[in-house]
Amino acid sequence: MTFLKELAATGPATPLSRYIVGNGALYLAFGAVVLAWPEITYLMGADQFEAGESGLVRVLGFVMTIIGWFYVVGGRTGATSFGLATVVDRAIVPIVLGALAFSGAVDGGLVVAFAILDPVLALGAFVIWRRTRQQT
Repeated sequence: MTFLKELAATGPATPLSRYIVGNGALYLAFGAVVLAWPEITYLMGADQFEAGESGLVRVLGFVMTIIGWFYVVGGRTGATSFGLATVVDRAIVPIVLGALAFSGAVDGGLVVAFAILDPVLALGAFVIWRRTRQQT
């Protein structure tokens, strides 16, 4: 039972940690939907699947679910360093996804939402951190 107690332990709830937990819940939920229903990506502008693309989109959904889980658990620690780490990783997303879409390696309709959403969420975390820091 110690494993589950440690896993469920939380740190101090801060505005940044609550924001990261909320972001994680969003990733977790959306990833689970994409995993279960990959065709939802058609609504985001992706082309019809060919060959094994449906399976690859399911893998993307699984990865998003795992990322969401780590954001929820990491956010619950209350560690500012974890919240700021999410700013850095999400700032890289549009660079990589943009390059992949530009090269034609992936369908632009599939990645454009993430290339926009991740930096916006990163900016939100940064703004919350700055405001909280200025208040102390």
